[in-house]
Amino acid sequence: MNKVFAADGTVIAYEQQGSGPVVVLVGGAFMTRHDSAELAGLLADRFTVLTYDRRGRGDSGDADTYDVRREVEDLDALIGHAGGEAMVFGMSSGAVLALEAVARGSAVTRLALYEPPFITDASRPPLPADYVAHLEELVRQGAYGDAAAYFMTAAVGMPPEAVAGMRQAPFWAGMEATARTLPYDGRIMGDTMSGRPLPADRWQSVNIPVLVGSGDAGAPHMLTGAEELAALADNFSLRVFPGQEHTIAPELLAPVLADFFAARPQA
Repeated sequence: MNKVFAADGTVIAYEQQGSGPVVVLVGGAFMTRHDSAELAGLLADRFTVLTYDRRGRGDSGDADTYDVRREVEDLDALIGHAGGEAMVFGMSSGAVLALEAVARGSAVTRLALYEPPFITDASRPPLPADYVAHLEELVRQGAYGDAAAYFMTAAVGMPPEAVAGMRQAPFWAGMEATARTLPYDGRIMGDTMSGRPLPADRWQSVNIPVLVGSGDAGAPHMLTGAEELAALADNFSLRVFPGQEHTIAPELLAPVLADFFAARPQA
């Protein structure tokens, strides 16, 4: 494990493997650097791959107050430490964080995303208007298990009885350990889970190649959101993975990412 200091002094823990052009993997809700280890290993024969704990998770530090800009600065610190520019892959809400970073000027040369969890149609209910506020209140109370359960029902859309069963499973402790950062993902998503079309101007400054991936076997709104995002600009392209859901097999994702990241810029 290595550490880098973000602009506000927060320690960000990361791991690095492989050699070649730099690729940074950005995880979604609940994810730590360990959850991206298999994908990183599959890419490491062609790239220098960095996986990291987003602030508030794993071995990374945090600040007293949250701002999406701080998470962008965390990514900037990693990129700066790794040589000044990088290619980036973002998963789920981490995809939206990565997209936001590029829109704010981060030194990213190519960007790949998988299933940013937009809700832009009526195929499922939108998030409650007080979703983030309620999460923040649960975290303030130290009710991390309840925060994780609320995320799984309100954001993911799982039935309450299924979540009740999950709370008895061995992996639930790991979810509780990162649940205090769930409001961060909510703030990153903003109003993109409201059931309305994506804001056409939010990422209009993104002018690098962007690959938007989605499975076709998961929740319908995931594919719809990916399609809407990919249609925003000519430099965005869509890749659909047959038979895949929100958790995609790394061995299917890795070669697609490797080809995209290795592609030469068009003249």
